[in-house]
Amino acid sequence: PDYVWYVFAYLLGFYIMLRAFDYRQSLAALGSIIWAFSSYFFIIIAAGHIWKVWALAYLPPMIAGVVLAYRGKYLKGLILTAIFSALEVNANHVQMTYYYLFVILFMVIAYLVDAIQKKQLARFGKATAVCIVGAAIGISLNLSNLYHTWQYGQETMRGKSELVKKNAANQTSSGLDRDYITQWSYGIDETWTLLIPDAKGGASVPLAQNQKAMEKADPNFVQIYQQLGQYWGNQPGTSGPVYVGAFVCMLFILGLFIVKGPMKWALLAATILSVLLAWGRNFMPFTNFFLDYVPMYAKFRTVASILVIAEFTIPLLAMMALKKIVDEPEILTTKIKYVYASFGLTAGFCLLFAIMPSVFFPDFISVQEMQALQQLPAEYQGPIMSNLVEIRKGIFTSDCWRSFWIIVIGSAFLMLYKYKKLGKEFMIAGIAVLCLVDMWMVNKRYLYDDMFVDKTERDAPQQMTETDKIICRDKALDYRVLNLASNTFNENETSYYHKSIGGYHAAKLRRYQEMIDAHIAPEMQKTMKAVAEAGGDMTKVNGDSVFPVLNMLNTKYFIMPLQGGQTVPVQNPYAYGNAWFVDEVKYVDNANQEIEGVGKVNLRHVAVADAKFKEQLAQSVKQDDTSVVKMTQYKPNNLTYEVKSSKGGVIVFSEIYYPGWTATIDGQPAELGRVDYILRALNVKAGTHKVVLDFHPQSLKNTETIAYIGYGVLVLLIIIGIGVEVRKRKKE
Repeated sequence: PDYVWYVFAYLLGFYIMLRAFDYRQSLAALGSIIWAFSSYFFIIIAAGHIWKVWALAYLPPMIAGVVLAYRGKYLKGLILTAIFSALEVNANHVQMTYYYLFVILFMVIAYLVDAIQKKQLARFGKATAVCIVGAAIGISLNLSNLYHTWQYGQETMRGKSELVKKNAANQTSSGLDRDYITQWSYGIDETWTLLIPDAKGGASVPLAQNQKAMEKADPNFVQIYQQLGQYWGNQPGTSGPVYVGAFVCMLFILGLFIVKGPMKWALLAATILSVLLAWGRNFMPFTNFFLDYVPMYAKFRTVASILVIAEFTIPLLAMMALKKIVDEPEILTTKIKYVYASFGLTAGFCLLFAIMPSVFFPDFISVQEMQALQQLPAEYQGPIMSNLVEIRKGIFTSDCWRSFWIIVIGSAFLMLYKYKKLGKEFMIAGIAVLCLVDMWMVNKRYLYDDMFVDKTERDAPQQMTETDKIICRDKALDYRVLNLASNTFNENETSYYHKSIGGYHAAKLRRYQEMIDAHIAPEMQKTMKAVAEAGGDMTKVNGDSVFPVLNMLNTKYFIMPLQGGQTVPVQNPYAYGNAWFVDEVKYVDNANQEIEGVGKVNLRHVAVADAKFKEQLAQSVKQDDTSVVKMTQYKPNNLTYEVKSSKGGVIVFSEIYYPGWTATIDGQPAELGRVDYILRALNVKAGTHKVVLDFHPQSLKNTETIAYIGYGVLVLLIIIGIGVEVRKRKKE
């Protein structure tokens, strides 16, 4: 099954990296376990974030290439860096890749400090050049995807808006609002989940699902507990915590005491950075600094996910500590005080939290829950809150004891090794089993058996409803559908059979999202009301005044809700069609005037355009009934129209304006303009013409050519690497 391969990829990647660090096989295997079974890596499998899975899996072997280069194994480092940077970029989860650039930066600084101390700057420079070349090869293989993703990003919500907003201070230079970026921020006290998995209750699932916790529940309140979540942190919701393993945390702390060299400080610095940035809106001064001054940081939301850095650095430093113990067993005697200190700073806190939870964590009810519970009758509020606190204390203290005993058992393995009751391989095996059982049992809370079903085959994954069947009988080349019976902009089912006005995407085109906010969403509410009051009889609805923007988007059908979860299609006779001539183009000076102007004119006859498109569009003329624009061929990247007009003028196309689209009139290039904030427009002379809109940007050809060159270089490097290795083995 696929999920087995995901876990195998996690394991193999970290194993390769530890072998690059020159770890023995057994230690590398142990390290791969404590990395791969970190809770977040299983949670994203359950959530279906598969490209994030692959991006995380490729990062350790990519870093392995960097490690080999700085260890003087330049060719191997070059090949490994090139291969896995190519795979990493191909995984197409830029956020994870970006976060790990911080890890690589800290590691490179550590190698620089080491080179300065050893006076080996020339070797450092050579290794750095190798890493840069390897990364460049990997990037070149994916240049087309990278460039066009970057280009798309400029046009989306992740790019800067041209609108001047009233709350401009809340907007970052990237265009995203600070509140939006930091909506999912890890709580400061929630950071204890690294050591104690359910320090904040775990996942946002109904509290009543936790049978053990419900043993303390008052039977009178069970129905209310069905509505309350198991999670009580300050995130809007979560699929589970970030847990790296209790004994792993102890080894990490021990590593801070016994591991020497700049790499330790690099890993510590990366860990601290990860935690501070994960706090997001709970630590805004630091977050604001990164949003305002660190390139690209403001492009990504869900800042809590930067804890993937800590999930890498904590296991790596933990393994450095364990390697130190294996290589120098006397440390457990000469530096035993550090073992005790590490035990106290981890198991000690677990014990204190288990005994006195309320002293350290006074809040077991979130602010949102408190507000909701205050709506209950006054006589119920006190008993419910008191009982709820006891239930959640039970969840918390149970995991405190759990982490405490895991650390005790792990420490016992170290002591048995110290007193020579266990050999090093048996100690490593024992710790591996302990960590595997620990983390496996936690992961099973969030990726459990009931989530898996037998594979089935469907001819149509999205079943066609009666409404879909009726709409699909319309064989017109191109029209759009607005589903008012769903959460329009948070579902994609409608798009399976229709060109949808709605749909979900984490990075919608910015101008389209702004039109949703300014015009489309308000018109949807008016449409629902008007169509309902008319009983579906569209002759009784003044469509030109109720939903003009939906008309210009060629919304030919509305899907309306009925009782019992059923739906019915309603045809919109007011839709403007695929394209139309306008009588006038009204030019404005900025984006604010443009989007506001859309709501002030008759869009069927007047187009609103930014003054910068005046040269392309000029001015239109008043049309007569003989002016016709008809779509004759539709392909997603190639649209053909037949145009007839005795006067010529400006045609508005019901298609989103986007860089890279080109136009021809009778085979001759023509310049497109943008009107009505989001649509394409073209000035056409009088007569009969063939207009073609085409999307085949030159940048595709250019970037793909570079990619082919990159493939050739990589293949050549691999052949050279194999040849060198074969000759080396023959000599041996």
